[in-house]
Amino acid sequence: MAKQQTINAPISFFGKGLHTGKAVNLTILPGEPNTGRVFQRTDLEGQPCIEALAEHVTKTTRGTVLTKGDVEVCTVEHCLSALYAMGIDNALIQLDSAELPILDGSAKPYTNAIVATGIQQQDAECEDYVVTQKITYENTETGTKIMILPDDHLSLQVQVEYDSLVLSNQFATLETLDNYTSEIASARTFVFVHELAPLAEMGLIRGGDLDNALVVYDRLIDESELTKIATQLGKPCPKADAIGYIGNTPANANEPARHKLLDFLGDLSLIGTRLVGRVIATMPGHTANTAFAKKLRKDIKRLETATPIYRPEDAPLMDVNRIKQLLPHRYPFLLVDKVISRTETSIVTVKNITFNEMQFLGHFPEEPVMPGVLQIEAMAQSAGLLVLSQVEEPERYSTYFLKINNVKFRNKVVPGDTMVMKVMLTSPIRRGLSDIKGYVFVGGKIVTEAEMVAQIVKNK
Repeated sequence: MAKQQTINAPISFFGKGLHTGKAVNLTILPGEPNTGRVFQRTDLEGQPCIEALAEHVTKTTRGTVLTKGDVEVCTVEHCLSALYAMGIDNALIQLDSAELPILDGSAKPYTNAIVATGIQQQDAECEDYVVTQKITYENTETGTKIMILPDDHLSLQVQVEYDSLVLSNQFATLETLDNYTSEIASARTFVFVHELAPLAEMGLIRGGDLDNALVVYDRLIDESELTKIATQLGKPCPKADAIGYIGNTPANANEPARHKLLDFLGDLSLIGTRLVGRVIATMPGHTANTAFAKKLRKDIKRLETATPIYRPEDAPLMDVNRIKQLLPHRYPFLLVDKVISRTETSIVTVKNITFNEMQFLGHFPEEPVMPGVLQIEAMAQSAGLLVLSQVEEPERYSTYFLKINNVKFRNKVVPGDTMVMKVMLTSPIRRGLSDIKGYVFVGGKIVTEAEMVAQIVKNK
């Protein structure tokens, strides 16, 4: 599996927010493994953080807004697009205002800075979200259609359609993220002149100007009306005597479509993991993009509790002899028969239940049921195998329970059943402490689940 990545050193920016117009300092710091991309408001008491995840999206009018409690971070899409495309899985993004700086209206300043400082590979695996079947989203009000298909890498195609003489139908493609810096990053945000007055009345685009946006002038407007719009925005009145673009012109004929792809990728990053699949989007926008990201987030969480694939005929990753080298448990308390898969943060194990086990002598002689505490113990032993298989001299260490929370027993386990257990680290191991989530599956259904805290201790 690919390794997680972060930046080599902090990178800083200064600018104004597109909508608030307020000055803001932004610093992106290297992030710890498995922490993801996190925003931190350094101007607020306690310097609260918001994880860049779809469930925190609360507003999508001309930008993506994340909210957690009373804390808000606005216009996050350009920064997230650059981080995601450049493969930065973990980063702490500090800012001293509510809105990120618009800079030049593109993601190029971010990608340039990331290239300059370099990328650091981390000692943690990255678990991709691999699309295995077609997933669709549609919003009939906006005409948005999004579809994602199975593929062996992430690629995107975006099409936009406007009732405009200047900007009608355009499409942009990104066949591989390797091409992001050369094809997509420099695409600037755009706005139609006839949208400016309504946006200004909503208190938006106070920081917008001809240096950080393409302004599409597709309908002739009287000079007096143009002057009024400029006055509303507090900007000098531009010269506009022919349809086209006011001020800057597109570097590419399809720069608006490229920017829509840039925005889409930033919103898509809110799924919180790398994506493998081909995305095709028609008329995307922040509302639809983030709704689609939320849909994918739900599928990711569903896959977390999906029954692991177990084929008894396949050779195990660890057999019982290898397990005995890692765990101190022996008969009748060794409750893992084999390991069938393992990553740095998760493990899948198997325990076959037979009537010839000690616990069934009294639990219960006439109706044997696998005790719930032993199912928890089996998950704990699985967690021990996950952790101890990654340390040198594992025989010198043991794992002990400190806490068990949110235990649910959904169905009983009886002789003849095969328990397939999936155990995951929910946070990085710190000071020998590990947070664990575990599931027991029988016949494709969850029978038991629990959250645990364990401590890794060196034997005396």
